[in-house]
Amino acid sequence: MRQKGRSGGRAVRRYGGRAVWRAVDRGVLLGLLLVTLGLTNAGAQSTAIINATVYQDEAPALEGATVLMEGGRITAVGPEVAIPAGARRIDAAGRLVTPGFIHSVTGLGLTEVGAVSATREGSKQGAVTPSFNVLEGINPASTRIPPTRVGGVTTVLALPVGGLLPGEGVAIDLDGVTIEQMVVRSPAVMVMNLGSSSKAAGGGSRAGVMALLRRLFNDAEVLRAREVDYEERDMRDLAAPAEELAALWPVLDGEIPLAVWANRVSDLENALRLADEYHLDLIILGGAEAWKIADKLAERFVPVVVNPFDNIPSFDGLATRYDNASLLHEAGVPVLLYESDAGGPRNLRFAAGMAVRNGLPRQEAFRAITSGPARAFGLQDYGSIAVGKVANVVVWDGDPLDFSGAPAHVFIRGTEQSMESRQKELLERYRELPPEYEGR
Repeated sequence: MRQKGRSGGRAVRRYGGRAVWRAVDRGVLLGLLLVTLGLTNAGAQSTAIINATVYQDEAPALEGATVLMEGGRITAVGPEVAIPAGARRIDAAGRLVTPGFIHSVTGLGLTEVGAVSATREGSKQGAVTPSFNVLEGINPASTRIPPTRVGGVTTVLALPVGGLLPGEGVAIDLDGVTIEQMVVRSPAVMVMNLGSSSKAAGGGSRAGVMALLRRLFNDAEVLRAREVDYEERDMRDLAAPAEELAALWPVLDGEIPLAVWANRVSDLENALRLADEYHLDLIILGGAEAWKIADKLAERFVPVVVNPFDNIPSFDGLATRYDNASLLHEAGVPVLLYESDAGGPRNLRFAAGMAVRNGLPRQEAFRAITSGPARAFGLQDYGSIAVGKVANVVVWDGDPLDFSGAPAHVFIRGTEQSMESRQKELLERYRELPPEYEGR
């Protein structure tokens, strides 16, 4: 059995002064305070979505139902809901209402223009930087956030990139003018890279990478057991600075999962070996050849985050295929979905549609972008439309997984979001070209 939190908070503060943000907990406390004081704000306004077809994670959709949102939470769902006087009413007219989608792999808020280094905030120099947390690099004013919301995505995991252990990813809601207002959980995950991109850290070989990782995890435990000796410089040199090793304690204690980029079978099996040896909560990112060892992943109930558009072979994944998600699901593997093309995370719903096109059941595709990532990344109050959950809710005009569908209303923590974006503004600006450009 894992030992939780053995002096972890004390030592993490000592070695690097890292702050841990728990916005959901703070939000609950703030909500209780506001209720106690009888205060209200725009985000706390009662809103009732009526005559809706409400998506249910483990059951058929509710027809003719009402979703009541108060104080940023869902307070009632069903066909017979008492709506408070003065509540705003939105008639869904039978349209589908779903949880806001959760994108498991993004650089949203961390990268504005990939080709411009001045707009990239997702990495820290060095191959082993697990103490690096991306949160304070996020730009709440990023022009990529509004079009993502317009695509029905309300929560994302913003992850670091580069190196062997690039650092900690965070979960954020896509509403707020400060990171304090956006953050859901930080850290939410530790990221690791296996494969050809990480070989330099291990002297140019995958075996060297595995030897280094074992030394890092072992030395993290040595540091925890011998903090006094370390402070008195009465011990051997460690594999990394103390602040980097201390950042691994929440992973070793099972407090946050380890998300590993791995595609070819040998890299996937190496990730499983590490997880077995150190009793880690593992998530696979990419997993191009995961279908080949689906039975092993299912046995350990390891979630795999798949890009359904990925079918281009590489030396890290020669056997990639469109129906990867479907094969994994059939074997009993928890499947999550991500999308990485130039259109950005707003196209997550089209990735889900692509997975359905290639055999993933429709209900599972919805789970893969709602309750699935909520469970995998410890976002207990997210991912479904149920009483007590955070009111991230989308009313759809058409099929969410089809090009013909689009959100009619998007709510984050009970506050309706603008459907405007820079892309839409440019469209309207140039919808009618000046006469000198006509016919060109």
